[in-house]
Amino acid sequence: MYLKELKEKIANKQGKVGIIGLGYVGLPLLTAFAEKGFSVIGFDVDKYKVEKIIQGRSYIRHIPSEKLGNKLISATTDMNRLHEADVLIVCVPTPLNLHREPDLTYVIDTTQAIAKCLRQGQLIVLESTTYPGTTDEVILPILTSKGLIVGEEFFLAYSPEREDPANSEYSTVTIPKVVGGMTANCLEVAVDIYNQIIVQTVAVSSTRTAEATKILENTYRAVNIALVNELKILFQRMDIDVWEVIEAAKTKPFGFQAFYPGPGWGGHCIPIDPFYLTWKAREYDLSMKFIELAGEVNNSMPYYVLGRLVESLNNQGKSLKNSRILLLGVAYKKNVDDQRESPALKIIQLLKRQGAIVEYHDPNAPTCSHHRHYPEIDMKSLSLTKELVESSDAIIIVTDHDDVDYQLVSDHATLIVDTRHILARKGLVSKNTVTA
Repeated sequence: MYLKELKEKIANKQGKVGIIGLGYVGLPLLTAFAEKGFSVIGFDVDKYKVEKIIQGRSYIRHIPSEKLGNKLISATTDMNRLHEADVLIVCVPTPLNLHREPDLTYVIDTTQAIAKCLRQGQLIVLESTTYPGTTDEVILPILTSKGLIVGEEFFLAYSPEREDPANSEYSTVTIPKVVGGMTANCLEVAVDIYNQIIVQTVAVSSTRTAEATKILENTYRAVNIALVNELKILFQRMDIDVWEVIEAAKTKPFGFQAFYPGPGWGGHCIPIDPFYLTWKAREYDLSMKFIELAGEVNNSMPYYVLGRLVESLNNQGKSLKNSRILLLGVAYKKNVDDQRESPALKIIQLLKRQGAIVEYHDPNAPTCSHHRHYPEIDMKSLSLTKELVESSDAIIIVTDHDDVDYQLVSDHATLIVDTRHILARKGLVSKNTVTA
């Protein structure tokens, strides 16, 4: 009975959709459902985000405010209203703790809030990236504590987010959606709701399979990024341009996919997800040595950048202590404002510990503060001027944003440490440029 009613609500767009967590995953989902004619209510504990949505003003750079002007969109911090939604999609953070172990605090707290309001006929979907087994081992027991039967009286599914912020080719609605349900009924209705907004849904046999899919995707990337980062260090000592090697390897039409080195990994997925898997593997008496080694390599890259900087300053007769170091970019990747797990944060921390005077310029990130593992960082972006460049003892290019005057930097910098190969790509390499 409840399955049929919910399916009809979804088909007729009469069901209300609730999005819990209005960040880089939740906000695009909110606007996508509204654009397809669904009444959507956003839930977040952050009053700032809720107020911005009510005002119709976006707080994420690549999501225009116009998308929030839809009258079908509302938002609240009141979790007692969770019962109003027929479909609840959970998009809360799943970080690591200081010991690099999974921290499911946000997921558990959200699930407990849902359980208090859970009613018959609701569909709950988790999108947060996590280890295989989270949905059935952690979420299901909390939701069934009221006595409702999953697959009959309420429905539970897992569908991993695949957001790539600021990707002009693929968006929330054009990226295929993997969906796994706790039961056949759960899968059926979850596929129904995503079919309303996504170009293609990919149904899999279980929530664990869906959870493992996302972990595989990002672990694959993490391992290959570690490989090219390690090769970068070797090739630099051999006086070989790793970027030229990669471009040449790309000409092979099969068996090779290009990955690129950098100052370290960043974003909420790639630096986090592999460790969710290695943690879970220990429960099965397995040590994922290959994955753990990749993590060590990627985590070491900010130290490599620091070493290249110190070496280059020494060649100029300068010490890192009291040197003015300007970072270009604090976002984890180009053309976004997202600083989560950005390698810039570790680099800033290392520089300050060595007594350097650190400043930054980022056209997309006006402030750099309130970071979970770097509470001491509280900075504001400076305007990129000739005077700023000339007054800096060294400039580290951490993020290769498009909206940066690299000609100005190349012309007036005393020393440039380029971690993104951007100056070479623009034909601006000079004697004052070193790679890292």
